[in-house]
Amino acid sequence: MKTLTIGIAGYDQMKARSLAIARGEHRPATGEPKVWFTSVESFAKVLSQRNRELLALIAREEPDSLTRLAQISGRNKSNLSRTLKTMSQYGLVELKAGKRGTLVPRVPYDLVRLDVSLTSTSRQVA
Repeated sequence: MKTLTIGIAGYDQMKARSLAIARGEHRPATGEPKVWFTSVESFAKVLSQRNRELLALIAREEPDSLTRLAQISGRNKSNLSRTLKTMSQYGLVELKAGKRGTLVPRVPYDLVRLDVSLTSTSRQVA
């Protein structure tokens, strides 16, 4: 089973972490989050119940295009496209080139693990 580890950090914290990595001052440890959200609320919005159901549908049915996914999901293709592009920015979905310029959605992970500090609102990420 493939698991994506996600963390929560403010914009300034993520920027500081990225700069520390670029300068060679921080090397991400094994198991450290690879994807970051700025809040639990933004994480919850992207991985809403409806969107998790969509991910399960993609994994199960393996549609060959967004058009086919719209048909089997009952969702509007333009809204579906926007949702999938957002999820792809977080690594939750891969959109690969298919036949005749179509986009083929795939779900690369089986699980998501969320790392959230319960004792600090300014969690150190670097």
